[in-house]
Amino acid sequence: MTLHIETPALLFSATSLILLAYTNRFLTIATIVRSLKKTYDEKENKSILIEIKNLNLRLTLIRYMQLFGVLSLFLSVFAMLLLFFDFEIGGLYFFGFSLLSLLISLALSFWEISISVKALQVHLSDLIS
Repeated sequence: MTLHIETPALLFSATSLILLAYTNRFLTIATIVRSLKKTYDEKENKSILIEIKNLNLRLTLIRYMQLFGVLSLFLSVFAMLLLFFDFEIGGLYFFGFSLLSLLISLALSFWEISISVKALQVHLSDLIS
């Protein structure tokens, strides 16, 4: 299989947009956690504590999503560097690892979204029933 230097570069725009989306998710959830903590300090409601724990799990997942997304970008750049210096086999492997890292990041994203949807369904369950 032949891998050209342009192929790993294709991941740049996709990975950059994904990382931007992950950062936006992180910032939004962090704001919600701060607000809920302030409310919990005032009222000490157990349901708020459960929600904060759920959001903490989501923040952890987002951190790993970002980690694997950045790793994907790093490995892609490294693959391009290897291809530039005519180390095609190494470039091929590093590009494969880059794709695997991006796949892990996307799988974690799917997991975080499903947790989010379940939490919203619990939130809305009293209105729908």
